[in-house]
Amino acid sequence: MDQEIIIFQALSEPTRLRILQLLREMELSVGELAQALGQSQPRVSRHVRILVEAGLVFRRKEGSWVFLTLGPEGVLTPVFAALDQWSRLFHSDMSGLQTDRQRLQAIRNLRVDSAQDWFEDHAAEWDAIRSLHVSERDVEAAILKLVGPAPIGHLVDIGTGTGRMLELLASRSDSALGFDRSPAMLRLARAKLESVQTRTGARVELRQGDFYALPLGDGMADLAIMHQVLHYAQHPAAVLMEAARLLAPGGRLLVVDFAAHDREELRTRDAHVSLGFGDQHMNEWFRQAGLKLMPSLALEGKLTVKLWLGQRPVAGAEEEGYGQSSHKEISHTENNKGQLS
Repeated sequence: MDQEIIIFQALSEPTRLRILQLLREMELSVGELAQALGQSQPRVSRHVRILVEAGLVFRRKEGSWVFLTLGPEGVLTPVFAALDQWSRLFHSDMSGLQTDRQRLQAIRNLRVDSAQDWFEDHAAEWDAIRSLHVSERDVEAAILKLVGPAPIGHLVDIGTGTGRMLELLASRSDSALGFDRSPAMLRLARAKLESVQTRTGARVELRQGDFYALPLGDGMADLAIMHQVLHYAQHPAAVLMEAARLLAPGGRLLVVDFAAHDREELRTRDAHVSLGFGDQHMNEWFRQAGLKLMPSLALEGKLTVKLWLGQRPVAGAEEEGYGQSSHKEISHTENNKGQLS
């Protein structure tokens, strides 16, 4: 009963309710949260501490930044259900929440504009940037190992960049579709993929699209891939949920990104929003997206590159082997590069 009292006490203050509603929209740093609320950072930090102690909010430290995200789904679901019901019954909105959301949109726009400017400026050197820390040859060998030799079916590359994943996998697909927000990236991808289509006869299509709201129906993909994309997301869990929506039963989602690290300069120099990801967060996000996580793969270099593969279960299929090995990891260091068998 003590924990229930702590939760209700934490919910008894309007600012803390506003914080939960803002974090419902997206993950925020403490400074961004203060900006959205129009309050001082020390005051917001005190409210955050109470929410953290109640188990309603998680803190995640990345370098010199602290990010905040919602706590366990089982705890927050009844909280938000009660808030939504209150709003419907009394036709009321929480005091200040509309203004908070307007400020939040300004924060979101600033993040997107900064990232978009960076991509436009660096499109031509994108493939080199992505291979700075681990040999791209080794990463691609690991991708091929996890995807396996069977035909892929319908492939969707989310955040395709210059189209390298399509170049690597399209010939094994019935159809391949790449999405990216950046027109400059898509121009380079089109130039590269013309020769791939001519050489292999692969059906490849490129579209501009936002990884939070992809213009595809549910269950359209047999394999979706996100190669060094997730660390640019403001709300990684929402991006993974959207990617999982695209998967047909038995379809797979492959995420290739950095393990958690403390290289702060990648945030300031290269527009990274997250400094990599830990297995605990990825396991939970895949679970929330309805995917069973398979063994992860690690390639160690100056930064560790991780490959996480999840699969949408098939109704009535045996689940043996699904999810049970999410804590296992196949690890390869720089001394055994290329030995992925």
